[in-house]
Amino acid sequence: MARQVSGHEQPVGSTRTLESTSDGAVVRRSVLPGGLRVITEHVPASRSATVGLWVGVGSRDEPPAVAGAAHYLEHLLFKGTANRDATQIAEEIDAVGGEFNAFTAKEHTCYYAQVLDADLPLAMDLVTDVVFEALCTDRDMDTERSVVLEEISMRDDDPEDLLHETFVGAILGEHSLGRPVLGTEQSITDMSPAALRGFYKRRYTTGRMVLAVAGNVEHSQVLRLVRKALRDRLNGAGTPVPPRAGRARVLTVPKLALHTDDTEQAHVMLGLKSLSRHDERRFALSVLNAALGGGMSSRLFQEIRERRGLAYQVYSSVASYADTGHMAVYAGCQPEKLGEVAGVIREVLDQVAADGLGEAEVARAKGQLRGGLVLGLEDTASRMSRIGKNELNYGQYLGVDATVARIDAVTTEEVCALARTLLRRPGGVSAAAVVGPYAHADDLPDDLHEVIAS
Repeated sequence: MARQVSGHEQPVGSTRTLESTSDGAVVRRSVLPGGLRVITEHVPASRSATVGLWVGVGSRDEPPAVAGAAHYLEHLLFKGTANRDATQIAEEIDAVGGEFNAFTAKEHTCYYAQVLDADLPLAMDLVTDVVFEALCTDRDMDTERSVVLEEISMRDDDPEDLLHETFVGAILGEHSLGRPVLGTEQSITDMSPAALRGFYKRRYTTGRMVLAVAGNVEHSQVLRLVRKALRDRLNGAGTPVPPRAGRARVLTVPKLALHTDDTEQAHVMLGLKSLSRHDERRFALSVLNAALGGGMSSRLFQEIRERRGLAYQVYSSVASYADTGHMAVYAGCQPEKLGEVAGVIREVLDQVAADGLGEAEVARAKGQLRGGLVLGLEDTASRMSRIGKNELNYGQYLGVDATVARIDAVTTEEVCALARTLLRRPGGVSAAAVVGPYAHADDLPDDLHEVIAS
């Protein structure tokens, strides 16, 4: 089978069919002048369409002086453009019963609109107008500054969200990936309109963008609409920016971070360094994660909740970036049980590292991943997200059937080998974070300190 040409390698002005299935679904990609990639998935049975403009800019791209700029900008762009004010933007999408929103992550930002298929032209016009024609006035920035500060306060009022930010900062250290996506109260308060507009102008270029559209749409129609919307912006000589790569400097010294909070529960997250999203073992990692803490039959859920009743909620998760990653286990428990919970988590990880997983466990984990993947694509927003994120992160399209085949191809031996590599001592748990009613790290139970020190 011939190698698929990556989006950044495909000639400008060309269109490629990436997949055509027996049920009539077709995935196509075009590369337009200026480097903008347009990828569509035609879903004939759908009555909706979702437009997403993905920008390869996230919180890791921010200099410390403008920490939180990518998320701040996401808010600001909705405040008004050269063609519409904020009220008009809201009224136009409400008038067709659609949804128009955005989100910011560590390595990208996405602006998206979901509408009935007949309203695709409006969705395309709104998304491109907001992303390319935003005014970013000083007045609007002052208004949204208050909103972003409120959002930071909301995060700090949610122990689980706060715990996640604390853990990421602990395991990734001073690297930009370790900073909160929202920024800090200080960075948002100090950020000047000129600095934010400069970030917008430098970073929001067509070569860094992917326009993904899924639903009852035709690729040719999408191209006509985007050419009409962007006009002269598609006359540049730019080319698509290749998928992000590099090598992050990641914490190697074990660290325990505490955020004191007057909560009823103690919230703990224990984690370790993991794989980048470009690592070929990423499918085995997904299976390992599902078997460890991905569902009610997982090792951690069964041992901590079902057998011992130590916590109501316990799960594991994986985050993979262009050049690094981390795996974490979360549990919420009564403060007096924190040490025991941490010890059991360590025992489970040690046991899996030493003895591996059984064939039945691996089979259940693979079934869970298959089902989650397919059931998660029941709406056009999920399909848009899948094709857009894959194009931005990999420059490649991997169909659902091909992805399922990659999951099915993972062997028990591969999962066990990866568990030995990631979970064994020394190494193992390399960072932990706690949010709870503890005044000082010395007040945390000895069992937790031992987990980090071992």
